[in-house]
Amino acid sequence: GKQIFSNRTEFRISVLKFHPTESNVFICGGFSPEIKAWDVRTSKVLRVYKAAVQQTLDILFLPEGREFLTSTDAVSRDSADRTIIAWDFQSAAKISNQIFHERYTCPSLALHPKESMFVAQTNGNYMALFSAQRPYRINKKKRYEGHKVEGFAVGCEFSPDGTLLVTGSSDGKVFFYNYHTARIIRTLSPHKEACVSAIFHPVLPSLLATCDWAGEIKIWQ
Repeated sequence: GKQIFSNRTEFRISVLKFHPTESNVFICGGFSPEIKAWDVRTSKVLRVYKAAVQQTLDILFLPEGREFLTSTDAVSRDSADRTIIAWDFQSAAKISNQIFHERYTCPSLALHPKESMFVAQTNGNYMALFSAQRPYRINKKKRYEGHKVEGFAVGCEFSPDGTLLVTGSSDGKVFFYNYHTARIIRTLSPHKEACVSAIFHPVLPSLLATCDWAGEIKIWQ
């Protein structure tokens, strides 16, 4: 293929996401207090988003891309602010840093495909459910638990129809949750190492890809 973009950051990148409506724009973060938005047409930085953190763990654009969320490593014994931060994409202003108050980092975030909700994978060995609209309130009645995270960057995702929530687990398993009831409806045991990602095929929802910490990839039907 033809390379259309090349540039460097001063930090090691750990997450990169394209804007949902502006196909030439992406945001990247990593081991830095800064997140940068780039334009692939000019190979230049469009905007810089600054937070008092050491690392950005994940980035999630909210519907239409006017706002996005970042999960960070900023958790201490005394405070859980900045664990999840909401940003205004255009102005680079922080909308909120008081979204998740448990003292757990959140290695991955996932947006529901049909409802205005998102989940955060937590190092408390559960996924928390939030509103994707301001002020991004947590749903205290639903908690998706049973799998293990244990410090791994375990990914989670909704099925294309939004009825299932799938996650990896540090014990090598894959868990399927009913989105509405938060109950486990099925588990798989595909890996000996930590399963760090489980992703539905975007067109064929009966296909699932999983991968583990050792680099093994499997496809399931």
